[in-house]
Amino acid sequence: MPLTRRFPLFPLLLALAGPIAALAQEPVPLEEVIVTATLRMVPVLELPASVTVLGRDTVRDGAVQHLEELLPQVPSLSWAGASARPRYFQLRGIGELEQYQGAPNPSVGFLIDEIDFSGIGMVASLFDVEQVEVLRGPQGTRYGANALAGLIKVKTRDPVAEPGVALEAGAGDDGLWSAGVVTGGPLPAGAGGAWRAVLQRAQSDGFRRNAFLGRDDTNGRDELSARLKLHLELPRGWRADLGLLYLDFDNGYDAFAIDNSFQTLSDRPGRDAQRSSGVSLDASRRGAGGLELRSTTAWAESDIEASFDGDWGNDADWSAAGPYDFFSRTLRGRRTLSEDLRLLSDTDGDWTWLAGVWLLRLEETNRSRDDGLYLDWPYERALDSDYHATSRALYGQVERSLTGATRLALGLRLEEREARYADSDGAAFHPRDHMWGGQVSVTHGLDATRSLWLALSRGFKAGGFNIGAAVPDDRRLFDPEYLWNLEAGWKVQGMQRPLAADVNLFYTRRERQQVASSLQLDPQDPLTFLFLTDNAASGEAWGAEGSLRWRATARLELGASGSLLRSRFLGYQHGTRNLSGRAWAHAPEWKLAASATWRHPAGWMARIDSSGEAGFYHDASHDQRAGARFLTHLRAGYEREHWSVHAWLHNAFDRRYPVRGFFFGNEPPDFPERLYLRFGDPRQFGVTARYSF
Repeated sequence: MPLTRRFPLFPLLLALAGPIAALAQEPVPLEEVIVTATLRMVPVLELPASVTVLGRDTVRDGAVQHLEELLPQVPSLSWAGASARPRYFQLRGIGELEQYQGAPNPSVGFLIDEIDFSGIGMVASLFDVEQVEVLRGPQGTRYGANALAGLIKVKTRDPVAEPGVALEAGAGDDGLWSAGVVTGGPLPAGAGGAWRAVLQRAQSDGFRRNAFLGRDDTNGRDELSARLKLHLELPRGWRADLGLLYLDFDNGYDAFAIDNSFQTLSDRPGRDAQRSSGVSLDASRRGAGGLELRSTTAWAESDIEASFDGDWGNDADWSAAGPYDFFSRTLRGRRTLSEDLRLLSDTDGDWTWLAGVWLLRLEETNRSRDDGLYLDWPYERALDSDYHATSRALYGQVERSLTGATRLALGLRLEEREARYADSDGAAFHPRDHMWGGQVSVTHGLDATRSLWLALSRGFKAGGFNIGAAVPDDRRLFDPEYLWNLEAGWKVQGMQRPLAADVNLFYTRRERQQVASSLQLDPQDPLTFLFLTDNAASGEAWGAEGSLRWRATARLELGASGSLLRSRFLGYQHGTRNLSGRAWAHAPEWKLAASATWRHPAGWMARIDSSGEAGFYHDASHDQRAGARFLTHLRAGYEREHWSVHAWLHNAFDRRYPVRGFFFGNEPPDFPERLYLRFGDPRQFGVTARYSF
């Protein structure tokens, strides 16, 4: 079927472009966009990288509660739904697909303000968020081993000196309700600065009906977010931003059904919960000669439970082939402490430079318990593990103005990770990896609002190990991965233009590519389904990305984004299957999104979002694929200076689309291999109201 028939918003926007341009009396400028997830805060136009920044207006108009709702708008970004909320991200087809076993080793970095939640980023509520930044490609100089594929940063709103209070409440289908409050203002007299406090809670049922238990909430969501931010003006020229957060996502996990429906039969539903506390302190002082000293310190502690009903059924349903019952539960505790200390030169001269040292201490404990019964074969397994890792890095970057319009930048990062792992099975590992990465780039300004850029970068990711007594000896260890990335792009962005746009081409080459795969050792025991990581010989990908934002008139803003991706393994053998030439898992060949937002001076507004992406392989261990998907979201409301009311409709045409798939045997007595799917959320309607004073 032609793309224009299945994705009608794009030809609609093109058809409207001429009349809209004629209606525009004068350009309505867009605000300047600043990227904060970089070594220096920099305007998008000056950054030699592929980046998407979703600002406050997009966050407010394009989502209701969670980052999950914004992901379709970001080119080359996918997620694997093996959790209650998106936790496992892929950028350009690179990233994790499900819960790791052994040690954390993420490919996509994830920050909430300055606190690192890489690999455990499901606690991304969007309440009172300023912007979401997505940097694609290796961030070898800035973030090293945790950002092989790129970085996602959720930046919350900063304190302001003007006092105020805002209240928000919402309700909708699926038992949804939410309530939140924001307050802040200047600090007491004599203490220069401001503060901002945020508290919000949201609950919903999770779009599943457990027919066996007669409950609608076994896959439910109960999400609490609390944050406090202080901006401090201190003596002797010091400035500091202190952030505290507490995030409690107490979500159920009952997402899979034997018949691939929204009706489950589990007798022991699982749980996907994360309780995180964190503190960050970003302090800086500018001294003589424009030199700036900046220290960023962050601490976080998370308690995580990931449990599930392994047979997805109950004694009554399995009575003809049973008894048959399995359950798995992992309790994870994680603590991180990081320090990033850097010295930055003034930016006024032809030469600019920065240098820094970075330290990260990560401690994690895992307590896993599996139990089951099939016929007369009981199964019980316990595994306790402890993991400690210390990462150290030195990094630097220099920039040179070659001409008035052209700048050359060179960055380098040297990183060492030393880790220790031990578990109750007697396994012990003490890996130490020395890695390096960096970037060389050229940026050329065509004029004040347009630029060209070219960048060659090298990213890296630490090696690791696979755990479990059943793991074959020759597959226990895997090596570090390195990635070379070459890309070039064009950008237009400026406060005097009603248009912001960018397009870039990239080629990626992966060396000793780490590939997540799986196997089931015992066809009659689904809890012997193992997740393993191997090194493929290599891999490569190439593609294009682009976005457009156009303030067509004072009342209408149009947006569009898209990406093309071709990926393939090179020289990779998985068991008896030769995967050389096959695409990577969760790497759709195209992704498109478009939006139109209309606002009337009287206060009325309306917005439509339409998005789609190609099908993709669910995993490297099998060749089953998801089909292409197209989703449409609608919003309409009335806004005044101090209050607003919006009605919204997500997945308006109630499309059913998979976000994770497993191919294995889970049905006795013959245990035939089948594809089991977890679907994204169906249609949902709701209303959100806000009042400020």
